[in-house]
Amino acid sequence: MTIRKTIMAGALLALTMTVPVRAQVGKMNGVLEPNLATKEQLVTLPGVTAAVADGIVKGRPYADMLAFDRSVRTLLPDEAQRKALYARLFMPINLNRASREEILLVPGVGNRMLHEFLEYRPYPALAKFHREIDKYVDDAELARLEQYVFVPLDLNTATDEEMRTIPGVGAKMVHEFKEYRPWKSVEQFRREIGKYVSKDEVARLERYVVFKP
Repeated sequence: MTIRKTIMAGALLALTMTVPVRAQVGKMNGVLEPNLATKEQLVTLPGVTAAVADGIVKGRPYADMLAFDRSVRTLLPDEAQRKALYARLFMPINLNRASREEILLVPGVGNRMLHEFLEYRPYPALAKFHREIDKYVDDAELARLEQYVFVPLDLNTATDEEMRTIPGVGAKMVHEFKEYRPWKSVEQFRREIGKYVSKDEVARLERYVVFKP
């Protein structure tokens, strides 16, 4: 590790120890979420024909990346094709709850990086992922890996900007998230957000949030 990088890592550690850093969803730079991508977007991805795109849409909703992978295996039996697709089409995994099998679906993650992902649990915020994984990869690789992971947001304290990191969340949903504060339970979330979106969409959003007192 260079002197400059060591200094930067130390500064980040000091910042995260003195300023409350909230969890967030990694920035998906061109990576699409399988439950949200349109057929027009899907057919632009590696290995996705019109028939495969129809199959992906038909299989919705996907509860997590494991469920998506099970569906795609029937559409794209070739492992190399699936790997190429997952680089561009992926359901972010919960860093604190994902199984070993699910973590290994992250493009480019093998047994060594799987060990590092697991070693630093629990992740109170994405900042810890940055700090710890940065010990093993360069900044470009860290940014690439971040696209596929998240730590649930505390919906009672998250800022507007943080809420918009959830795939598919815009200004209207941010308003609804804030309107019902303080959130006390997942049942309340399902009831109130269910007034505006489908049950499947509530379940999709639910993956990304927690409700701390």
